[in-house]
Amino acid sequence: MSAKPIPVGAVSAGNKMLRVLLYAVLILFALYYLLPLYVMTVNSVKPLAEIRQGDMLSLPSVLTFEPWAKAWSSAQIGVQPTGLKPYFFNSVLMVVPAVAISTILGALNGYILTKWRFRGDDVIFGLILLSCFIPFQIALIPAARILGTLGIAGTTTGLVMIHVVYGLGFTTLFFRNYYAAFPTELVRAAQIDGAGFFQIFRRILLPSSAPIIVVTVIWQFTNIWNDFLFGVSFGDFDSQPMTVALNNLVSSSGGVKEYNVHFAGAILAALPTLIVYVVSGRYFVRGLMAGAVKG
Repeated sequence: MSAKPIPVGAVSAGNKMLRVLLYAVLILFALYYLLPLYVMTVNSVKPLAEIRQGDMLSLPSVLTFEPWAKAWSSAQIGVQPTGLKPYFFNSVLMVVPAVAISTILGALNGYILTKWRFRGDDVIFGLILLSCFIPFQIALIPAARILGTLGIAGTTTGLVMIHVVYGLGFTTLFFRNYYAAFPTELVRAAQIDGAGFFQIFRRILLPSSAPIIVVTVIWQFTNIWNDFLFGVSFGDFDSQPMTVALNNLVSSSGGVKEYNVHFAGAILAALPTLIVYVVSGRYFVRGLMAGAVKG
């Protein structure tokens, strides 16, 4: 006996139910991951007494932005300011040049390792890639000695140098994989026409590198902005980044834990990376996939 065909309506109804179930699970996971952000945001605009007496998940009965002002202000306690304001600009002065330099050097490395092949290039790429897997803690003492020898220990310049060196492995990996899918024939044709090394890089490769540049900038910006270990190890009072200041803000409370101020400070510290991902998160995924398929 021949099997009876399944009605089209039953198939579409089953697919619809499966889709509804899938969306319900995704929404549940999204709410779960957004719950900490909700708790921080809600409690950052509550008076401290209300946080201690009420539910941390409830909306504020009295709305106040005093915790935000206190977290941002630069009140002086001892030898070090406790607010985040001066450290925010320290982070900007550290992140912008470190991201720019590591991105440019990574692009040049990827260009050389794919379009100007030489003996031992795979070994060099392997050694560069190895730096991505070296724990930061191993290099703290050697890095401190090098920064001290160069006379840039405890400065923003020293932090920029450290982040450039540690980011170079990732930026080289991104650009190397992206340029490997770029037609080498275009480079050879430009060489025949008399174009030089930097002329080919500037006029042929860079104009087509926007997707991977976005990926590299977002990756480096997030890693450098959120870094705490290098900031607390190599930074001084005048050069410490915002993540170190956030830790100082929590520690400076003493016996009184000002949770609303701490929540406001945590949001202020995370806000730049959050904005970057909200604005350009979709370009990050597109850039990662841009060099995945050759041809």
